[in-house]
Amino acid sequence: MRTKFTGLGTALVTPFTRNGDVDEQAVRRLGRRQIAGGTHFLVPVGTTGENPTLDMRERIRMVEILVDEAKGQVPILAGCGGYNTREIIHLAKEMQNAGADGLLSVTPYYSKPTQEGIVQHFTAIAEATPLPVVLYNIPGRTGVNIDTPTMARLAQMPNIVGVKEASGSLSQMCDVLRSAPPEFIVLSGDDALTLPLMAVGGRGVISVASNQIPKEMSQMVEAAERNDFAAARAIHNRIVGLMQINFVEGNPGPVKYAMAAMGLIEEVFRLPIVSPRPESKAKIDAVLKELGLLKGALV
Repeated sequence: MRTKFTGLGTALVTPFTRNGDVDEQAVRRLGRRQIAGGTHFLVPVGTTGENPTLDMRERIRMVEILVDEAKGQVPILAGCGGYNTREIIHLAKEMQNAGADGLLSVTPYYSKPTQEGIVQHFTAIAEATPLPVVLYNIPGRTGVNIDTPTMARLAQMPNIVGVKEASGSLSQMCDVLRSAPPEFIVLSGDDALTLPLMAVGGRGVISVASNQIPKEMSQMVEAAERNDFAAARAIHNRIVGLMQINFVEGNPGPVKYAMAAMGLIEEVFRLPIVSPRPESKAKIDAVLKELGLLKGALV
């Protein structure tokens, strides 16, 4: 049975207007499109949402808008991570006030804390909020991995309920599944590894590709949840090219370009994120054309 923050979560992009402000109307449209497409929970202001370029007020406002738009139909797992523990504790309280149902908190980056530092960081956050916390392990971006023994320690905290695993190591994910309590939620942070992880006990994915194709991604995850891996594989094999092309350059450049090509948002970034190179755009266009997505329209 699916519980909160299992199944398909969409790591939402942050749409900007041409003058560089957060496009609040586009945020609402994207939220409605996700809910209509069967997404099980929404994950704003994370990596795909260009979190480092948003100020605190913009992050909170993104959550407020999506809480208002969702109206309880799906939970909101708000991005709430960073390298300053005191600042993240403050942001956690603001996200709670904004109506978030939970927090996605990335491992501290740049400072490269020890494993004990990671434990104390997340313990301090978890003790400061009543909201459920999902850890986010992405060593390729943060420079530090949450080792399995550390994850097992953190999984004992009552409101640390799961992890978005983007280490790229299926072996490590399997170790976490064996070491953590059975109720601890392990989600894929990599679209292409969703099915392998779910086959060994993972509970879903926080997805980039579902920004473009929420219906197909939710259908794939739901098929895996009911152990219909033949149906899930068929969907995976049809859309895996999109999962891969979204990372032809650093996320979220490709996915935002693709969504603009689909007519969903303006292709506007905040530095240091820029538009993909022409050769990358050609590859993205080819995948979109193959899937019949270039004629998409705003919903």
